[in-house]
Amino acid sequence: MTSFGLITEGPTDQIVIENILSGYFDNPDIIFRPFLPLRDETDKNRVENYGGWTRVFEYCGSSKFQEAFQFIDYVVVQIDTDTSDDIGYDIPKIENGKELSVEEIIEKVCEKLRNLIGTEFYDEYAEKIIFAISVHSLECWLLPLYFTDKKKAKHKNCLDTLNQALRKEGFTINAKNAEYYDSISRKYLKHRTLMSKCSDNPSLKIFVEEIEKRNIIIND
Repeated sequence: MTSFGLITEGPTDQIVIENILSGYFDNPDIIFRPFLPLRDETDKNRVENYGGWTRVFEYCGSSKFQEAFQFIDYVVVQIDTDTSDDIGYDIPKIENGKELSVEEIIEKVCEKLRNLIGTEFYDEYAEKIIFAISVHSLECWLLPLYFTDKKKAKHKNCLDTLNQALRKEGFTINAKNAEYYDSISRKYLKHRTLMSKCSDNPSLKIFVEEIEKRNIIIND
């Protein structure tokens, strides 16, 4: 079976990415291998295994990233952009007094990731590397499941907006509640739902388009 390695900021991000990929390929049996953060059955949120954007950058710039292709077919690298202004991330949201578009931010983050990976290695494995840049957070990708107005395309304060809708269902989520993230994003397991909703949020649309470009065949 075709396999995907996952390098993400956190366990909840992995869960959402897995459900999106399973829905896109309409296949619940795809093999996923979390590289960052690590997950196990006893404690999925162990502090020493937690990711964050700094760990994502470190992993992409390490030998572990290149070694990953010995074990899997594709690598998905996910990172949020809410803290892109931070020192070390170094991608400002405003340039020359103008706020960057979602597309511009994604291109700048992709360029940074390519440089960290190494342009020579990246060029060789580009078809096997899929960037999932969530602007500004992965919660933004869940908004199309709950909104039909302009809120579905938001890229700011997405967690608060999502929780506004979830309160009507009797719960809210936070970055550590993996079960709720799985429950919500499982709606994307339906291929028709994913493909009808993904274009509603700009950075989710770009991620799905990146998958499409590679013409991946899922082998049993």
